[in-house]
Amino acid sequence: MCIEKTLTIIKPVAFKENHTGEILAIINKSGFRISAIRLIQMSIRQAKAFYIEHESRPFYEALTEFMSSAPVIVAILEKENAVVDYRNLIGCTDPAKASEGTIRKLFGTNLQANAVHGSDSVESAERECNFFFPLCERY
Repeated sequence: MCIEKTLTIIKPVAFKENHTGEILAIINKSGFRISAIRLIQMSIRQAKAFYIEHESRPFYEALTEFMSSAPVIVAILEKENAVVDYRNLIGCTDPAKASEGTIRKLFGTNLQANAVHGSDSVESAERECNFFFPLCERY
């Protein structure tokens, strides 16, 4: 059994629409353990650094502006097969194409405001968790 970590971000629209509790309840009921969590508001500089791999894409500026527009919840989730299981739980990036019952289908409003971020690989999860949480803040 290999416990993995993944990062989630409850995005600005989901936070502003008060879906944080519902989203965290779904995460808990799905067997994930939260090992670190915090409420932050990213600066535009932090958002650009976090999403640096998308810098050459046309949506980069809009994404980083959106992600720094309001508070977000960042959390490290742990579980066996955490990355794949969380990606399945959140659903397709586009809420209109996401499966029924997934977090993005339930709470996402469009491709950008899709409720939550989830790491797309074990390597990304490691980088993303380290971006927001030093080891001394993980439990």
